[in-house]
Amino acid sequence: VGTFAIQLAKHLGAVVATTTSAANATLVKGLGADVVVDYRTQDFSDVLRDQDLVLNSQDAKTLDKSLRVLKPGGRLISISGPPDPSFGTQIGASALVKLVVRLLSWGVRRQAQGRGVGYAFLFMQPSGHQLREIARLIEAGAIRPVVDKVFPFASTNEALSHVESGRARGKVVICLK
Repeated sequence: VGTFAIQLAKHLGAVVATTTSAANATLVKGLGADVVVDYRTQDFSDVLRDQDLVLNSQDAKTLDKSLRVLKPGGRLISISGPPDPSFGTQIGASALVKLVVRLLSWGVRRQAQGRGVGYAFLFMQPSGHQLREIARLIEAGAIRPVVDKVFPFASTNEALSHVESGRARGKVVICLK
C-alpha cells in the first residue's frame, strides 16, 4: 500500500511524509516522499504536525497518534479499522451489524470530532475503473510498481512466508508460468 500511496499522493501534488525504517529511506525518497520518519528511532507524532491527511494501515496505537498530527479540518483514513458507520451502509449490513460497526468506531470518531478532524474507514475492494486508472498511470511513468521478489508458483508457501515476515520491500509476485 505504501509504495503506491506515496506515488499517488505525489502525483496529485501533495507534500508527502511517511514512516519506514532507515534501510528503506532511500527507496521511499525515490518514490517521492519529502519527509521520512524512521519508525525505529523516532515517534512520528513527535516529528509531524499540521498534516492535512493521514493514511493509517497500522494498529490502534498508531491510529491514536495519527489523530494528533492532523491540523484542524484534516482527515484520517484508515485501511486497518475500525470500520465506521458509512462502511456498514456501503456493504448493505443488517441493522445489528451497523450497530456493532458504530460501536466499534465510536471511540476514534469521538476523538476525531474532539480534535476537529474527520475519520473514515476505507474498505479496499477491487474496482476495474480504479485498476484501469492505475494501469494508465504506470504506463505514463507517473507510478512505478516496486517488486521485492518473484517466486515460482511451486514456491507459493515460501512467498507467503516472505510477505508474513514483514520484510518485503514492495510487492511479492508469484509467477504461474
